[in-house]
Amino acid sequence: MTELMSVQGVSKRYGQLQVTDNISFSVQHGDALGILGPNGAGKTTLFNLISGDVLPDQGSILLDGQNITRLPAYRRCHMGIGRSYQIAQPFGGMTVFENLLVVARFSTQASERQAHDDCIRILEKTGLLKRANQLAGTLTLLDRKRLELARALASQPRLLLLDEIAGGLTEQEALALVEMINDIKAQGISIIWIEHVVHALMAVANRLLVINFGSTLAEGEPQEVMNREDVQKVYMGVGA
Repeated sequence: MTELMSVQGVSKRYGQLQVTDNISFSVQHGDALGILGPNGAGKTTLFNLISGDVLPDQGSILLDGQNITRLPAYRRCHMGIGRSYQIAQPFGGMTVFENLLVVARFSTQASERQAHDDCIRILEKTGLLKRANQLAGTLTLLDRKRLELARALASQPRLLLLDEIAGGLTEQEALALVEMINDIKAQGISIIWIEHVVHALMAVANRLLVINFGSTLAEGEPQEVMNREDVQKVYMGVGA
C-alpha cells in the first residue's frame, strides 16, 4: 500500500492546556487505523486538525504528498477528506435525502443528476432509503448515526474520519455498523476511526494508535497494542 496521509509532529495548545503533543503517524491507501484513548486524551482535536476545523501550532499534515496544513476545511473536503462528528447535527428541518444532496453538491463536481443518483445509492447502502423523505430531526439515534455516516460518504471521500460513531448503540446495532464500515473499507476508502467500543474497532482496524494526554502511547497491530501493559493501565484501568 502507498501512503495517503502523513501527520508529522502536530501539536495544539489552548492557553496552558497542551491538547495534542508532537503526534506523528501515517495512513496508507486502503488502511483502517483505529484511535483509542481515555476521555480528554486529544482524539477529537486530532481529527479537527486533520479535517481543518482547527489549525496546529506546529507540525504538518500531508495528503498524497501535498502539504495541506494551512488549507481550510472546505478545501480538504474537496480533496477527499470526509468526516462524521461525535454528536450528529443534521439539518433537522430538511429530509434525509436533502441532507445528503447538500453535501454531494457542495463537495463534489458531480452534476445534479449524478449527485441525485449517488445520494440514492448511499442511502440504500446505509439502510436509510426508506427514511429518504423523513425529516432528519425526527430520526432515532441509530438512524442519526447512519445519516452522519451517509453524509460523510456523500462527499466521496478517499479518507473517512469516524468520530465515536458506535457510541450509544446496542450490541446488534454496533454489529450492523461494523458490517457497513467493513463494506466501505472493502471499496478502498481509507478510514481513521476514533471509538470507545473496542470490539467494534478491533473488527475493522488493521492498526491501532493509542493516545494519552495528547501524546502517542502505542501504535501497531491491534492485538499486540491491546496486550501492552501500559495500554491496559491507561485505557482499561488494569493494575491501577
